[in-house]
Amino acid sequence: MTLNQLKTGQYAVITDVGGTGALRCRLLDMGLIPKTKVMVRKVAPMGDPIELFLRGYELTIRLEDAEKITVSPIKQEVAAV
Repeated sequence: MTLNQLKTGQYAVITDVGGTGALRCRLLDMGLIPKTKVMVRKVAPMGDPIELFLRGYELTIRLEDAEKITVSPIKQEVAAV
């Protein structure tokens, strides 16, 4: 499964970052590295771009770039209030 296939509010762990050259380096520099937990926060009205939450900050990326990131969905436990 790739990052662009996640639904809003769904959590996943990055398993692989594809792409080549400068694009791959840019994705890695933004914190999109393997074993990082990520959550889709919002999707733009037309579906592109998407807003992610990872490592304590929000990141917005294009769907074209999200297609290059392989993820494994996880179930996020909700803490009792």
